[in-house]
Amino acid sequence: MTFVITLGCCNDSSCVPVCPVQCIRPRPGDPDFTTAEQLYIDPATCIDCGACMDECPVDAIHSEYDLPESLADYLEINEAYFRTHPIEESLPPDPVHRRLPADRPVLSVAIVGSGPAACYAAGELSAVKGVTVSVFERLPTPYGLVRAGVAPDHPNTKKVADRFAAVLSRANVQCFFNVEVGRDVTIDELLEHHHAVLWAGGADDDRRLGIPGEDLPGCHSAREFVAWYNGHPDAAGSSFDLGGERAVVIGNGNVALDVARLLAQPVTALAATDIADHALAALETSRVADVVVAARRAPEHAAYTTGELLALDRTEGVTLLAVGDDLGSAAHVEDRRSEVVAAAAARTAGPGERTVTFRYGLRPVAVNGTDAVESVTFERPDGTTETVPATLVLRAVGYRGRSVAGLPFDEVRGTLPHEQGRVVDAASGLPVPGVYCSGWIKRGATGVIGSNKTDSAETVEALLHDFEAGRLRDPLHGAEQLAKLVEARQPAVVDKQAWARIDQAERRSGREAGRPRRKLVRHEDLLAGSRPVG
Repeated sequence: MTFVITLGCCNDSSCVPVCPVQCIRPRPGDPDFTTAEQLYIDPATCIDCGACMDECPVDAIHSEYDLPESLADYLEINEAYFRTHPIEESLPPDPVHRRLPADRPVLSVAIVGSGPAACYAAGELSAVKGVTVSVFERLPTPYGLVRAGVAPDHPNTKKVADRFAAVLSRANVQCFFNVEVGRDVTIDELLEHHHAVLWAGGADDDRRLGIPGEDLPGCHSAREFVAWYNGHPDAAGSSFDLGGERAVVIGNGNVALDVARLLAQPVTALAATDIADHALAALETSRVADVVVAARRAPEHAAYTTGELLALDRTEGVTLLAVGDDLGSAAHVEDRRSEVVAAAAARTAGPGERTVTFRYGLRPVAVNGTDAVESVTFERPDGTTETVPATLVLRAVGYRGRSVAGLPFDEVRGTLPHEQGRVVDAASGLPVPGVYCSGWIKRGATGVIGSNKTDSAETVEALLHDFEAGRLRDPLHGAEQLAKLVEARQPAVVDKQAWARIDQAERRSGREAGRPRRKLVRHEDLLAGSRPVG
């Protein structure tokens, strides 16, 4: 008997150190750890102890004997990995025991952001005796894209928030939500109250296509659409034209598949999720029946993962199609992803079926329309063009970081320039004293939730090393003065107790509706929910 890692693996490698026979690969430090779609368990080595399943934060590990039929492919997917990556040694990784220097037993760090990168960094730091952490978040709610980016029909992936909640609840972690660094408090002021600042603010901008018509009403970024259906306060007032029968999604990464799936599947499949109420109501009246997912590259170069492709292919009430003429040489490639796409190309949709249609080798050259989107024109590899009618266009071509006031910024990559997490001045190449970064603002918008764990560990290691070497200045003020400063600038600060009241109110409202939670989405409603009753 063996255990199997399946759809939704977050790649944070929490399962690796608990495995007594080290049968989980790739591990942090392995050559393909940062590029692998997920982690895998070697069925020939697994001893069926279940330690990995108990440790997994997103319930992505199953025993072979109770593997759901819909995930049966993952037995072969796990086994296939080890045909090309045989286990040559199985020594467990050496445990890391960090301690502050005896002559400097106290370290305080401000972390800007509260998404996965921030929470993993807070977990690493707050586990060290003598370290205190202050977490700053501009929204009244924590967890970043775990709350506002993970699709509502992927509830297991959202369970990683439970692990982050345990970190934020630690006594040596202080939370300042609804506080914007750069508006309510500056980085320099944070450095006056901490030894270091770790910026983990994510990537809240999006890449553009750079084509005519991109700003027509009805053409939006996928980031905006994801924020809207997930109840992000910034998108609470957004609206999308769902009155046409076809939508076009430009891009072929996991976000493209998420939005295509959300648009195409029957709304009844979302009624028991934590999707925002306004999105649920809009999708109930949606007339979208066909979603075209258009990609520049050939299918063998698609950016989506096998797991997300399989999830879309098995979405109840949706028929996955592909245009065979677009497949080229990929039609003869034998791997799981190509098999799924080839099968989609061989199907035809019946009358009234809701469909997602994959198109490949199409480069968008114009979004067309007079007062709103009417169609998209694409260029094929042979130079010919094709125009696809649509009333909604979502560009899913990547998230992008924004510049941070007072810090250097790489305009090309959309990241903070850094060396192993130390923010560096682009002109001099020297580290900016006391300032570090982690997550998408550090490496770009790549990877999954767990990718931030090793990313943050590298940054924390650099920060601790600099502290031990005496490179970080002692703060001028302490925690009490910090709290007074923040409250004076932002009286509506949301602390851990206030966030707990929001969380409880959402869960309570969700239970009444048979859902995990009903999100408060408007800023004023979140702040009202944060206040003590009576």
